[in-house]
This record gives sequence, structure tokens and C-alpha cells, in this order.
Amino acid sequence: MNTSEATVTAVVLAGGVSRRLGIDKRRLRLWGNAGPTLLGHTLAVVAPLCAEVVVVLNDASAWPDLKVRTAPDIYPDGGALGGIYSGLQAITTPYALVVACDMPLLNQSLLAAMLDWPRNYDLLVPRHALPSTTRNQAGFEPLHAIYRDTCLEPMRQVLEAGQRRIIDVYPRLDVTCIEPEVWQRYDPAGHSLRSLNTPSDLAELQALISFYINTS
Repeated sequence: MNTSEATVTAVVLAGGVSRRLGIDKRRLRLWGNAGPTLLGHTLAVVAPLCAEVVVVLNDASAWPDLKVRTAPDIYPDGGALGGIYSGLQAITTPYALVVACDMPLLNQSLLAAMLDWPRNYDLLVPRHALPSTTRNQAGFEPLHAIYRDTCLEPMRQVLEAGQRRIIDVYPRLDVTCIEPEVWQRYDPAGHSLRSLNTPSDLAELQALISFYINTS
């Protein structure tokens, strides 16, 4: 961890209820029965990159072996935006590297490159190569991004107004976008931006993980 990274806390969002998948995806062991849980794997990826790790989840008592700080959702019905807000409220550094715990192919080299980016933004966020398949029409991946603590008040205002889309905050922020031709230097296929939400996602990501294991 370098000096720049010491000003960043990793915030891992792990508060989802996995409705579409039907099981607690945080506890999936995609690397075999002897491997880590999906949440444990995510923590292992981000912990070396940042000064501290905070996990946003509402059932901390069910995870007695977690060796990181946890924070509950301040807005229980706030979705991912509420989770990011809760994580930012919990950090003591000016920046947070926010990732979702359901992204099993996170790429440390890409995350490190984002951490090295000049800090002249409220939000640093990658844009997907195929926006039509993503969380929002603009193609941004807000759960693989760096947020400054200056995002807190705009987020609070949006949440208090009853809005839950992360994209609703963007007009209030100084947003720097990482276009595909930049982040693809580290992850040409874009696998690190893939999330696990449905049974088909699970099958596809399990196949990719098996491929990586067998070719490494």
C-alpha cells in the first residue's frame, strides 16, 4: 500500500438479499468447498490496496469471523445508494473504494490503477463497454468506483427525497469517467465488472472461475 492508497478505505457492499438468485450469494464458495466465501474473497482482494476495510451489512452477528469493521444500512430501504452512503458515513479517510461483494472477478491491477488516478473528482467510475447490459442507461458501474466524502450531502438529499437510483446523484457531483479503452488495458474482457445476480450469472461466472483456475 502506497501513500495515496492510505487515504482510501475499501467499502464492500454486502447488504443485498439475493432475491433473484434465491440463496445468500455472500456465502457461495465459487473456488471449491475449501475456498473462501464470495464475501471473504472480495475482502482478500481489496484489503491489500487500502488503509482499512468496512463492510456494509445488516446481519453482522451472523459473521463472527469477520476481521474488519462493519456498518449497518442507515437507510434500510435505500438500495445500493443507501449502502454507499452508509459506507461513506463510516469511513475516516477522505475517499472510499466501493465494490459490491457479488463481483467475483475483481481485478487488483485495475483497482490499483484507479487508486493512482489524480484525485480531482467526487466520483471516479468506469463505463461499461456494453452499456445496454448494465445497471443504468449511461453504462456506469457505480459499485466499482471511488467516492469522495463530498458525495455524502448530495446522497443524503437524494435519499431523503425518496430517490434510490445512484445515477440520480451524478448531476450533483464532479464525475470522472473511465472509458472502456482505458480500463481494458487491465481487464480486456471486462470480467471484473460482472456481478452475480441470477442463476445464469452464477453458471457463467462459475465457468469463468474454473477456466482461470485450470489455466493458471
